[in-house]
Amino acid sequence: MRTALTVGFFFLLAATAFPEEPVKVGAFTFAVPEGWKKMTPSSPMRKAQLEIAQGSDKAEVTFFQFGASQGGSAAENVARWFAQFPGSDAKRKTETVQEGSVKITYVTTEGTFSSGMPGGPTTPMTGYALCGAILEGTDGNLFIKMTGPEGIVKSSSEAFKKMVSEAGKNSAPRA
Repeated sequence: MRTALTVGFFFLLAATAFPEEPVKVGAFTFAVPEGWKKMTPSSPMRKAQLEIAQGSDKAEVTFFQFGASQGGSAAENVARWFAQFPGSDAKRKTETVQEGSVKITYVTTEGTFSSGMPGGPTTPMTGYALCGAILEGTDGNLFIKMTGPEGIVKSSSEAFKKMVSEAGKNSAPRA
C-alpha cells in the first residue's frame, strides 16, 4: 500500500510539475495554459488542438493555418465565425491589436453554436460561446478558435488571450 501511495504521489507531482509542451504552428509558439490538455487533432485540417475540461463539460481550442494566400482574410473569417452563432448580433465583439510585428484580431460571441463543417449539416448547441483569434503571420494567417459551453469559454478567455498575445510578441518579425 505504501509503495502504491509513493508511486501515485510521484506520478501526480510529475503531472503537475511539467506543463504541456508548447504548441508550434508556423512562426508561432504557444505556451499551453495550466490545466489545458494537448489533444490529437480530430481533422487533418487542424494543425493543433487543445481541450479544456471543467467537470463533464469540455471546450476545444483549434488551430488552423492554410498557407500564405489561403484560408481567407481576417474579415471573411470573422463573418463566418459569427454566422456559426445565428441571432447573436448584440453579443458579437471584435478587437484588433498589434503585438510585436503581428496584427491580431480577437473575436467573441455567445448563443447557439451551429457546430459542423461549412456547407455541411450542423448541430445546434445552445449555451455555447466563442473566443477566437486571427494572427496575421509571415506564412499566412493563423486561425484559433475556442468553442464550448459558455461558462468554460468565458472563464478561459483571459488565459486564451494571454497565450495568443505572448505568441504574437515572441514570433519572428515579418519580412
